Amino acid sequence: MIIGDVNTVRLAHAKAQGFEIADLSLDTPLHEQIAALLGEPEVDCAVDAVGFEARGHGHDGVKHEAPATVLNSLMGVVRVAGKIGIPGLYVTEDPGAVDAAAKMGSLSIRFGLGWAKSHSFHTGQTPVMKYNRQLMQAIMWDRIHIADIVGVEVISLDDAPRGYGEFDAGVPKKFVIDPHKMFSAA
Repeated sequence: MIIGDVNTVRLAHAKAQGFEIADLSLDTPLHEQIAALLGEPEVDCAVDAVGFEARGHGHDGVKHEAPATVLNSLMGVVRVAGKIGIPGLYVTEDPGAVDAAAKMGSLSIRFGLGWAKSHSFHTGQTPVMKYNRQLMQAIMWDRIHIADIVGVEVISLDDAPRGYGEFDAGVPKKFVIDPHKMFSAA
C-alpha cells in the first residue's frame, strides 16, 4: 500500500508502519513516484481519504485550498477500469470555499478522464459495520496493530487542548481523552 501526503510527519509515521510513501510536497509528479515504487506509473485502485480540505501546491509557498486536487490526481494514476474510493468528506455547501462553485459543492474535476478510463467511483461514508467483525477479529488475533497504525495516544482531560492543537497541526495521531484515568488504571 502506498500512502501519499504533503505532511512529512505523517509520511514518516506511515513509513514506520511499513507502508510505502509518496511525498506529494515534492516537485516529482505522483505517477513518477509510483513508477519508482512499482515499476509502472499506475495503480489498480486508490482512496481519497482527504476530501474538501485538500490543499494544493501554491507557487507562492502557501498551500491554497484546492478541493479537486486529490480526485484529479487519482484519476491520473489509476489504471483503466480501476476503482476510486471516496470516503473523504465532500460537502454540499462550503461558505468558506475559495470560489463561488466550491461554495455550492461544485468542483472542477476531470470527470471526462475518469469516464475515458472507465473508472468506478464509490462515494459516501465508509460502511463501518460491514467491516466491524473482520476488523475486530484481526485485532483480537494480533494480525494488525491498529492503535500503532492510527497513532493512538491516551491523554488526560487537562491535555485535551494540547491534543486538539496537535491534531489541528496535522500530527499522525488519534487522541483518546481519558478524563477519569480509566485507561491508566487498567
